[in-house]
Amino acid sequence: MQWNQATAEKRLQEMKMSDMPVIPIHPHTVSVSADWFQQYKALCHTFMKSLSDCVQELALMNLGRDEFMGLLTGRELPDNLSIRFRIPLIWGGELSTDNLFMCNTFPLSQNLDRFIIEQAGNETVWLPAPEKKIYLPIHSTLAGNGGNGVADRLSQMAANIASSRRQP
Repeated sequence: MQWNQATAEKRLQEMKMSDMPVIPIHPHTVSVSADWFQQYKALCHTFMKSLSDCVQELALMNLGRDEFMGLLTGRELPDNLSIRFRIPLIWGGELSTDNLFMCNTFPLSQNLDRFIIEQAGNETVWLPAPEKKIYLPIHSTLAGNGGNGVADRLSQMAANIASSRRQP
């Protein structure tokens, strides 16, 4: 069954991602270079280092200090985080940081895989298109009163890293 935007948005709502924007593409298979995975791994390290401008989102991800620093230095992607293509390479997506976003593997990345697979064979496929580099569903970003000392410390660390990268 061919989906329209309302169908795609309803399905994402069922998956508890009602705030995820979608874009339509007409998938056409393109060839991908044989060394795409090596390029992707290097690109992921660059992408992780670029996340220092996403302090608010990172602070809400409940990362420990070592995980946080490993992520921002591009050393290691913490467990249960996935870096995803906005437009898959096989459908014409580019190997660039602008074509990547990060989210939790479970359940978000797994649900997004299901969301795309459910549209197999359709002339138009609706792809997730988060506005930021990190996707956190709105329900996970709502907090009660009070502060979070860990989030505050990690936010400050990320801000310091970001400012040190800008200095010559």
